Amino acid sequence: MSACDNCRNYIYDEDFECYVCDVNLDEDDMMRFMTGTNDHCAYFSLDDEYAVVKKQM
Repeated sequence: MSACDNCRNYIYDEDFECYVCDVNLDEDDMMRFMTGTNDHCAYFSLDDEYAVVKKQM
């Protein structure tokens, strides 16, 4: 499991039938994403499903 799996920007694209990064990446970032060498992504945002519930409490 990669860090991308937990990112809110990593979404399922029904047209291509695969997961894609929704961030508009520049050429260098896209190369790191495609080769899997993105150890630290500047656009990572944790997809916390329970964040809304925590605010309601």
